[in-house]
Amino acid sequence: MTDTSKHHLPNTSKYHLPKGSSADGPYDLLVTPESAGWGYSGLRILTLKPGEAHALSTRDCEFLVLPLTGSCTVTTDGTAFQLAGRTGVFASATDFAYLPRESEALISSAAGGRFALPAARTGRSSLSARYGPKEGVPVELRGAGACSRQVNNYCLPGTFEAEQLLVCEVLTPGGNWSSYPPHKHDEARPGAESELEEIYYFEVDGGAQAFGYQRVYGTEDRPIDVLAEVRSGDTVLVPHGWHGPSIAAPGYDLYYLNVMAGPGQDRAWLICDDPAHGWVRSTWESQDVDDRLPFGENQ
Repeated sequence: MTDTSKHHLPNTSKYHLPKGSSADGPYDLLVTPESAGWGYSGLRILTLKPGEAHALSTRDCEFLVLPLTGSCTVTTDGTAFQLAGRTGVFASATDFAYLPRESEALISSAAGGRFALPAARTGRSSLSARYGPKEGVPVELRGAGACSRQVNNYCLPGTFEAEQLLVCEVLTPGGNWSSYPPHKHDEARPGAESELEEIYYFEVDGGAQAFGYQRVYGTEDRPIDVLAEVRSGDTVLVPHGWHGPSIAAPGYDLYYLNVMAGPGQDRAWLICDDPAHGWVRSTWESQDVDDRLPFGENQ
């Protein structure tokens, strides 16, 4: 019998980063293309105490400033964006700010908070710093039955313009599966699949004992094998291969932030289902969406 009271089951995978294991300086989490061993995707989690500020140099990356909890002001190039933020990731979607490459920004918070800083390395700088209003974030209910989940589509093609960065949040009610059927996006196949590296950052509602699971597995020619028990603050890296399911244990709602980027110049998000499990999509037609969705203020 598995003892889920332990903070983590044994996991030697370099792709599972337990909370605190990748902290650096002011960041609770620091994932760069270099630390991940790939080329484009990055993520930082920043906690600010009341009255604190943090200077961010974007260098060769574009960034979002995305409040997880709390509000902040993002000042760059003489413009200040006031982010109202939110009380928590299950409460509502949030407003956010976009920072292009080669920017200098100051993130300050009068009351304190926690802020995600998704990033993508890019060689282009055609866009300016911009504010993303909460009301402009499409909130999608995806799947049905035990595969029901909510997706907050912040920075995807058709929702918010960026050079290469793709960002969304997925909220899964306790007992449900998301990122399912398992899918991949590690080959450039025009019209069928994009080549994208992906980061999953997790939070789980229900206290220190709350947990979920994340699966990543490879193709025959590119093996990878991850089955991670995840807690709030954990991260899983997906360099390639099939990923899913993301499993919310009964009684514990699961949140994850997805950050994606890759070498493609058309900024497309195209996925390919694992053919062994893709048939599951057809079962949703006869099922209702979980009535616990959407979460919080999105109801």
